[in-house]
Amino acid sequence: MRYYLGGLAARERNDDSDRHLAFYLTFVAGAVNAGGFMAVQQYTSHMSGIVSAIADNMVLGNEFLVIIGLSSLASFIAGAALSAILINWVRRRALESEYALPLAVEALLMLMFGVSGLFLTPGASSTILLTISLLCFIMGLQNAIITKLSGARIRTTHVTGLVTDAGIEIGKLFYRNDPARPDLAPVIADRSKLALLLSLIGLFFSGGIAGALLFSRFGLPVAGLFALPLGLFAYFPLAADIKQRRARKS
Repeated sequence: MRYYLGGLAARERNDDSDRHLAFYLTFVAGAVNAGGFMAVQQYTSHMSGIVSAIADNMVLGNEFLVIIGLSSLASFIAGAALSAILINWVRRRALESEYALPLAVEALLMLMFGVSGLFLTPGASSTILLTISLLCFIMGLQNAIITKLSGARIRTTHVTGLVTDAGIEIGKLFYRNDPARPDLAPVIADRSKLALLLSLIGLFFSGGIAGALLFSRFGLPVAGLFALPLGLFAYFPLAADIKQRRARKS
């Protein structure tokens, strides 16, 4: 079990570790997206709707909503940027925590979201702005982690690309190759890719259900349930780096 958990955020990766980490992160993204909606009535994991909302609210003259939209977009970008900075910083030092460090930061930020209700005034404009910005930052950070480690093959915080790719593979699956044209390469669906895509879509949906149920019943502290496994995944590579550093000093 320790080997498995430690491998999810390890520097040396394989298809299984990429896929299994993506499964959990996709579930978390769906849950956090639902939790954000429960807290501030806005989804925070995807930028397409937010960018469209910025344009709509500019035209309608809703200045506060424009500010929220711009803050959301900037926070998502900043989260992705921080993830890239951390990953590249660790990578250049050949440390084991290449992906574990940003994952640990995500876990800490999710814990901050979980306890934010103790310090922020519910319904206040500042609370809405800070909460949405924090969640968008977390989602940008997370999406960049899985994008970097999978070579841009997997996304976890939104399903538009996943649904599009699944549709393409389904189209290939049902395409009838013309037997009269054996000179043409046949159209063949990538069944393993399709299974992965449908799994990720299902996990985002399941995470949304779990998040909606738990956050609506127990409130923001539920975020700790989703943050703790992330911290556990990150612990083993980080511990290995600390152990190696101590060994060099002794």
